[in-house]
Amino acid sequence: MNNKFDALKDDDSGEDQASPKDSEKEKPEEDDKDQNIVKKKMVVPGPGEHPLQYNYTFWYSRRTPGRPASTQSYEQNIKQIGSFASVEQFWRFYSHMIRPGDLTGHSDFHLFKEGIKPMWEDDANKMGGKWIIRLRKGLASRCWENLILAMLGEQFMVGEEICGAVVSVRFQEDIISIWNKTASDQSTTARIRDTLRRVLNLPPNTIMEYKTHTDSIKYSMGRLPWTGEC
Repeated sequence: MNNKFDALKDDDSGEDQASPKDSEKEKPEEDDKDQNIVKKKMVVPGPGEHPLQYNYTFWYSRRTPGRPASTQSYEQNIKQIGSFASVEQFWRFYSHMIRPGDLTGHSDFHLFKEGIKPMWEDDANKMGGKWIIRLRKGLASRCWENLILAMLGEQFMVGEEICGAVVSVRFQEDIISIWNKTASDQSTTARIRDTLRRVLNLPPNTIMEYKTHTDSIKYSMGRLPWTGEC
């Protein structure tokens, strides 16, 4: 992806349309190396907007399937779309973004609390894990919307445990996941599982897998047999 708005719809690709400029005031270009820090400090709800409990950031990534990705190459490949602090700012981004069901290839959307990178190794993620649900084609857009609206609306009721969510578009199936901070907290992971089942209106026989990020790192390094989970 050449810029952070490549994941937006072609006819709505103008940065001024998708970015809440009126409430996200950034410093000049000379502070580019600290751009992420500046954004984290400065994104605030606009006048009369409805603030969210946490600020969030949309990310997008795409890679060539079958090609192993190192931590460094993955971090270089993932692109930040933008951050938001209110309900109105969220819809300003979301209404201009391509739906997961319309993505092609090996693509991912990530929505994480601002300041948390969608990487296993991030300090907020490294002791946590994720619930994974594999979806047949055609369900990703609806499930993704239901999931992120539940997350923004604090429906999971697990304090600060939720880190973010990911939808992964693949050739034969799509994968949706929600990440939390503490994999060892079984009562919290159980509550997240039950809430996820409810907000996605999943059939009782739906298979839900919980994987720790520690195990994911071991799989990626070849220390454990690969199961096909991306």
